[in-house]
Amino acid sequence: MENNNEVSATNEQKDLLVDETYLQEHFVYATQGQRFLNWLIDNILMRLGLSYLSGTIVGMLIGLLNPDFFQSIVFSENATFILAVLGLLIAYFNYIFYYTLCEKLFKGCTLGKLITGTRAIRQDGGELTFRNAILRSLSRCVPFEVFSGFKTLTWHDSWTDTMVIKSR
Repeated sequence: MENNNEVSATNEQKDLLVDETYLQEHFVYATQGQRFLNWLIDNILMRLGLSYLSGTIVGMLIGLLNPDFFQSIVFSENATFILAVLGLLIAYFNYIFYYTLCEKLFKGCTLGKLITGTRAIRQDGGELTFRNAILRSLSRCVPFEVFSGFKTLTWHDSWTDTMVIKSR
């Protein structure tokens, strides 16, 4: 009988770690305004800086490895489609690269989160693992995921058992 009580007490302690009231007492969720600013700052950085840099590198590599590729695209009937797909692949790579690298190396922060005083953590309060960071990044690539920002926990939070909190 005592073993059942001990197991029950242990389960209650585990449940306490993910219990909403525990989280609310120990962490303050980032506001929707902060989350929007995070998204805006990070996307401006990616589109103006990282996309320019990675697009230039990809263009130079294609030009060096296969110079005739550009001419075949320009004179192709599907030139717009091919360039759009290439641009989309670069954009997805940038999203995954930027968010994974930043959130893991900078303990849950990106440039946007640093500016707004927020950071991402696991729902048990621990620091993000590489697995958490890459899954959050991959979740952001789901179409219309950005519209889940109207709730406290976005899809990339709830699907990966993470959250964004105020850090200052």
